[in-house]
Amino acid sequence: MAFFEVKNLYKKFGNTEVLKGVSFSVEKGEVLVIIGSSGSGKTTLLRCLNFLERADCGEIILNDEVLFEGKESKSRKDNEIRAKRLHFGLVFQSFNLFPQYNVLQNVCLAPKLLLKEEINQLTKNIKSEIKSLPSAERKEYKKKRLNDIKDYKNQKTNNISKEAIRLIERVGLQEKINNYPCELSGGQCQRVAIARALALNPEILCFDEPTSALDPGLTDEVLKVIKGLKNSDRTMIVVTHEMAFAKEVGDKIIFMADGVVEEEGSPAEVFERPKSEKTKAFLRMPYNE
Repeated sequence: MAFFEVKNLYKKFGNTEVLKGVSFSVEKGEVLVIIGSSGSGKTTLLRCLNFLERADCGEIILNDEVLFEGKESKSRKDNEIRAKRLHFGLVFQSFNLFPQYNVLQNVCLAPKLLLKEEINQLTKNIKSEIKSLPSAERKEYKKKRLNDIKDYKNQKTNNISKEAIRLIERVGLQEKINNYPCELSGGQCQRVAIARALALNPEILCFDEPTSALDPGLTDEVLKVIKGLKNSDRTMIVVTHEMAFAKEVGDKIIFMADGVVEEEGSPAEVFERPKSEKTKAFLRMPYNE
C-alpha cells in the first residue's frame, strides 16, 4: 500500500460538482505536482486533503490510517478534525501570516498553542490523580506535579523557539527574525509561511500555488526553498502554474481538468509524451511553455 492514497474523492458546492472522483497515490518522500487550468479543482482538492473542506465521499488514507471514509458525520468534533489536519502542512497562496506577530512569533504560534492545550490537560489530570491519595498527601503531591508541569512547559517552550529559529535560518530569513510581515517582501512572507508549516513537522507538506501572489522577481527565491525541501526526503504535494519548476521538482505529475485526474505520470511522460488531448492543449498554452 502507498504511503498516501486518495480514492474516488467527490466534492460539490451546491449544484456545482468540483471534484468528480479523484484518485491518486504518493509514496513516502515523493513530490507530487498537480497542474491544470483555473477551475479544474486543484485548490479544492488540497483543501479537502487538509480538512479545510469536507469531501462528500471517497477515502483518504495516510500510512495505513484511514483519515476519511465515505460520508463522515457533520457532528464530528472540532478536535478530531484538528488532529487530522496535523498530518498535513499547508502553504497558502496569500501567506496568511498574522500581522501583529513578528517572524519568530508567527513560526512559534501553532506549536505553542498545542503545548498550551497539552499543559491545560495535564493540569486537569491532577484532580483525578489525587483522588486516590490520603488527604494529608494531596497538597504536597499537587505542588510537586505543578512544578513538574512547569518545568516541562519551560523545556518544551525553549525547544519550540530553538526549532523555529532553525527553520527560519533554513529558509534564509535569520536577519528578519524580529521583523513583522509589513516589513517583509512577498517572497520573504511566503518563506515565513513555509517555515511555519514545517514547525509542526507534518507528514505531508502541501503548497497551493505558492508563487501566484508574487512578482516574477520574487518567485525564484520561494521555488529555491521548496526545491531545498525535496532534498530532506519530505513528502510534498504542490499545486503550481510554474511548468519548468514542475518538471524539475516533481517525481509524479497530475494534470487535472474538469474535476478529474485527466492524466498522470512522470514529468517526462506528462510533459514530453502526453496522451490526453486536454493535456496537450493545456501544455500548448503560451504561459505554460
